[in-house]
Amino acid sequence: MIFSKSYCPHCTRVKELFSSLGVQCNILELDQVDDGANVQEVLSEITNQRTVPNIFVNKVHMGGCDRTFQAHQSGLLQKLLQEDSTYDYDLIVIGGGSGGLACAQEAAILGKKVMVLDFVVPSPQGTSWGLGGTCVNVGCVPKKLMHQAALLGQALNDSRKFGWEYGQQVKHNWETMTEAIQNHISSLNWGHRLSLREKSVDYVNSYGEFVEHHRIKATNRKGQETSYTAAKFVIATGKRPRYLGIQGDKEYCITSDDLFSLPYCPGKTLVVGASYVALECAGVLTGLGLDVTVMVRSVLLRGFDQEMAERVGSYMEQHGVKFLRKFVPVMVQQLEKGSPGKLKVVAKSTKGPETIEGVYNTVLLAIGRDSCTRKMGLDKIGVKINKKTGKIPVNDVEQTNVPYVYAVGDILEGKLELTPVAIQAGKLLARRLFGGSLEKCDYINVPTTVFTPLEYGCCGLSEEKAIEVYKKENLE
Repeated sequence: MIFSKSYCPHCTRVKELFSSLGVQCNILELDQVDDGANVQEVLSEITNQRTVPNIFVNKVHMGGCDRTFQAHQSGLLQKLLQEDSTYDYDLIVIGGGSGGLACAQEAAILGKKVMVLDFVVPSPQGTSWGLGGTCVNVGCVPKKLMHQAALLGQALNDSRKFGWEYGQQVKHNWETMTEAIQNHISSLNWGHRLSLREKSVDYVNSYGEFVEHHRIKATNRKGQETSYTAAKFVIATGKRPRYLGIQGDKEYCITSDDLFSLPYCPGKTLVVGASYVALECAGVLTGLGLDVTVMVRSVLLRGFDQEMAERVGSYMEQHGVKFLRKFVPVMVQQLEKGSPGKLKVVAKSTKGPETIEGVYNTVLLAIGRDSCTRKMGLDKIGVKINKKTGKIPVNDVEQTNVPYVYAVGDILEGKLELTPVAIQAGKLLARRLFGGSLEKCDYINVPTTVFTPLEYGCCGLSEEKAIEVYKKENLE
């Protein structure tokens, strides 16, 4: 379908291209119909493109003249011109987290043939998990359960002041807690699998990698490879914790990927980082009665309102968390093996030549997360990613620069990394692709919460961001 204007030279080039390929086109000359201006208005809303030619091939928005010719050179146009029915699936979703599952299930409800590929590469400590992504397995769900365990311990202390009397020393059993948490997560993994089965979504526990346009290679745990084709793809591979790149980090440190199923109590812990993950974990472990130190490179809760972040920090300090400010680790050494063992950490100041040493049972790294996009063959089909962050730039309908490839969740450039946002974006994407909907995901003013011992929720801009966007004199 070509939306064109009869006098436009670019439109003429495109029509000649399709004619030379022997393809029959529906052509609407917008300058020759009464409501041409209205049609152009609606097109710009749907496609974010005001200019002509505006081209759709098999319901996929191609774009204008340049993008169509680029697609022709790369072989993508020829692929799109083949009927959809020549593919194994209408949609393949890569990533079985919240966003990917929401998108897959919604597409299946709309009558499409859908596959989900999900494969968890074990952490350097060997931790792996089931279907459901970070949130269910090593994020929000276990974190809130551990946070609740810590709050219960705090409430026990407070209860004495309100007349509750109990004699014996109350102590916490780490193994009992992690077993309860892991049982709950297993039930959620099972629920997700059941839900996919009920909606006839094919679930494959394999690692997905693009090999050519519209074709993906899936490698299972045993290294066996299968290939599948689809008309459209959604990338929802999420992020994994970052490591420091210093001696001993991958050998001896753990991350949030490992903490929630750790088979032993971590003992005296050093938490490296000042992200919400770092402060939440530090708060939980302190609440469970452990000796916890947080090593901070610069500011607490970067991106959040700094006045609030400091308030969270000072509350944690009053309640037993120790902070080492303006230091970064340069080496982690094992002194003793064990569960937990003993580790020596050498750190240097970010302000001067000073170095310090400390001995801990466990070192937990929470210094940020990296997008899982670099090893899935995106370069083979020409999907652009941010070289530095691995994030994928998309337009306002979550479409990448390759028309049949979309992305949702934490890997989107410049968007919020929150589970409910990924779920909403995934559902709306499926409805636009297969249900004729035009509703887009709204990423503005989404509330978020930090589950530190002093819980903090916010919505909208931090003061710092507001000053940057609107200038201080315009704020009240």
